[in-house]
Amino acid sequence: MIEKSPLESVKSNIVVEFESSSQAKIIYDSILLEFNTAPDFRSSMTLDLDGSDIVINIDAEDSTSFRASVNSAIKWIKLALEINNLTN
Repeated sequence: MIEKSPLESVKSNIVVEFESSSQAKIIYDSILLEFNTAPDFRSSMTLDLDGSDIVINIDAEDSTSFRASVNSAIKWIKLALEINNLTN
């Protein structure tokens, strides 16, 4: 039998550094809607812009939902970077 994990929640701030504040702003604006509308009942994510850094704040009920949130954030940032590189 698998016992319930003693882990009650996972909270983290992840800082993603960009080459410039203008690049960070473009990516931030591109993904903000995804962060605000992502339907996840076991975690919440917020996004902050700090100069050339984007700060992702994750508050998850368990490690599985935390990992899913991190994967989603990385996917959105990667996609926004790829689209930005295609248009420049």
